[in-house]
Amino acid sequence: MDRQPTGPSGETFPGRALRAVLFAGTRPEIVKLAPVALALSATGAQVQVIATGQHHDHRMAGAFFADLGVTPDHQWTLDGDEPARVGALLTHALGYFAGDRPDVAVVQGDTWTVPLVAMAARRYGVPVAHVEAGLRSYNPLSPEERNRTVAADLATVHLAPTPGAREHLLREGIADPDVHVVGNTVCDVLRGSGVPVVPPERRSGILVTAHRSGTVDAPERLATLVDIVRTLARSHAPVTWPLHPRTADRLAATGLTGRLDHPRITLLEPQPHRRMLELIAGSALVATDSGGLQEETGWFGVPAVVLRESTPRPEGVALGQAVLVGLDRDRAVAAATLLLTPAVRQRVAAMPCPYGDGHTAERIAALLTDLHHTGRLALREPGPAVPGSATSAPTNSALDNSALTNSAPGNSAPGNSKEAA
Repeated sequence: MDRQPTGPSGETFPGRALRAVLFAGTRPEIVKLAPVALALSATGAQVQVIATGQHHDHRMAGAFFADLGVTPDHQWTLDGDEPARVGALLTHALGYFAGDRPDVAVVQGDTWTVPLVAMAARRYGVPVAHVEAGLRSYNPLSPEERNRTVAADLATVHLAPTPGAREHLLREGIADPDVHVVGNTVCDVLRGSGVPVVPPERRSGILVTAHRSGTVDAPERLATLVDIVRTLARSHAPVTWPLHPRTADRLAATGLTGRLDHPRITLLEPQPHRRMLELIAGSALVATDSGGLQEETGWFGVPAVVLRESTPRPEGVALGQAVLVGLDRDRAVAAATLLLTPAVRQRVAAMPCPYGDGHTAERIAALLTDLHHTGRLALREPGPAVPGSATSAPTNSALDNSALTNSAPGNSAPGNSKEAA
């Protein structure tokens, strides 16, 4: 499907700094957009950051902004149930773009913030850059999958983390020059965190996280999760479980918190960002339903039991660093037994990270700046086709995509080291 105008490339903006607005709704978006905000600012761009309010608990939002050195310029408030919050978010976004037209709106990932902000931006002719574009689980029941595919249709610049994500977008009809393999920005955060990779022999225990609605909302599935945690604690290793506020509420409402009163299970409140990274790096095994933790375990070389039947991050699974088990106790126990063997732990620790090299934000900043200064970022109405020319419209490509692809995760070029630069 052609998503580009056919008119001339338009005016250039060599003397005016790029104006970029970044929208972060949840903790993962804050983490992954912080390095982009800093990298864009370093180029001289005018950068605003808007906290859209999906996560409003200070432990899940404000503390992470502070830890990562980014202060939001605006903080939206979302009240009520999900329909009310979705409506309020879209209303805030439409109101923002009605009053301000930046050169680009930058969104990340697959939460409600992404399609709603993208729709509002396009309503007012503002281009959209989608960070972490092209992830696909092909799970029709996944709300995140819906948000990802809607974002693909609305974005004008698609910033794919891996070659596999790029292929998904190309198969969906996105023009090749508009898709740029840049890596995952979480690796920039991990590289700059100062948290070291811990040798396998010095790691201990099992770290558990769970927060997805499909994992914790239904009482019977939450009871299965509790059973998995209890079994792993009894048969494998002590378990540490930082509870997401949503999960803590569900456990209390269903009366299941008491079943986790076990000498080998430690329940924690949400942890500061650096402390959470230290817990991941120091664990012998992580059991999680989080996509972000799949990436973070890949960076630190920690084996992961993924409490899902499908994942939009198949790279770790393909390498054997992660195993999909769903919410099935027997499969989870079998996977934990395999991944905790010394040989597997050593092999996983030696793997290069499949998600990035820690320099993604620099690539994104360079790309968006170049698109802006060459006039290829702005949206324009299509013009008449030129006789004898190709019928496809010019694209927003600005940099040689092969240069980015050659340094992207999964390729043979150097750059996937976990060492801090």
